[in-house]
Amino acid sequence: MDTILHPIKHFLHCATPQSWVDEAVKPANLPTLLNDHLVCELKAAQSAMFLIRRYAVDATSAKALLEWLAPYEKFTYRQEGNWQDLPKCKLNKSMMAKSDSPYSQNLIDKMVLLIKEELHHFYQVLEMMDIYAIEYTNISSSRYAKGLLTHCKTHEPDALIDKLICGAYIEARSCERFAKIAPHLDPKLGEFYTSLLRSEARHYQDYLTLATDIAQIDIAPRIAFFGEREAELISTHDSDFKFHSGVPCAAINSAEQSLKAASF
Repeated sequence: MDTILHPIKHFLHCATPQSWVDEAVKPANLPTLLNDHLVCELKAAQSAMFLIRRYAVDATSAKALLEWLAPYEKFTYRQEGNWQDLPKCKLNKSMMAKSDSPYSQNLIDKMVLLIKEELHHFYQVLEMMDIYAIEYTNISSSRYAKGLLTHCKTHEPDALIDKLICGAYIEARSCERFAKIAPHLDPKLGEFYTSLLRSEARHYQDYLTLATDIAQIDIAPRIAFFGEREAELISTHDSDFKFHSGVPCAAINSAEQSLKAASF
């Protein structure tokens, strides 16, 4: 595990606060944790699909990608379909790369694999929810991803590079948090989260490699910029507890009450 986590800890600009870990492992928060994790897996797949459709493939391939994810989206947003049927949904067409894009095939290769793995994780989270008798409910998004993406540039190829850097940070943080909470959860759930570390670490590396290859210039300052923004989101107060949320307000209120009590 240390081999997997060492580069991620070096990449991230701050560690997850212990107060978030304390909140995440409370049994009362397990439904929120798993429901949000489920949606995060779908959004990770959707983000990768967007990159392929926007930058790498022809119209027919783009349509095939939409059809691939449609059953997952219908289940998540409309609660339509049987979740146990989702593994039957496959990508039924080879992706045709745009001929005018030198990085299309590399983007396709890495992102299609990522989508497959994220959708598999989506199904695995549903299995965990079934084991722990947690019902799926619609859940609002946290501020995290939007808080990163709002800083992306709007002109190309900088916009693509920024989105890839954001993807790297999201995957790296997910990996770090899985490792943080796994030892404190029920063994079966802890084992599941530990099993995700290797793929999440590879996803972060794939995003970063794509960003570096496409840029063909030194993007270290841009990576550092997003690292600082990501750390701000993780280390500042957050009233909405989610998988990628910041310092829980409950922990802050508790600390303030302790200080007041100590002052008397």
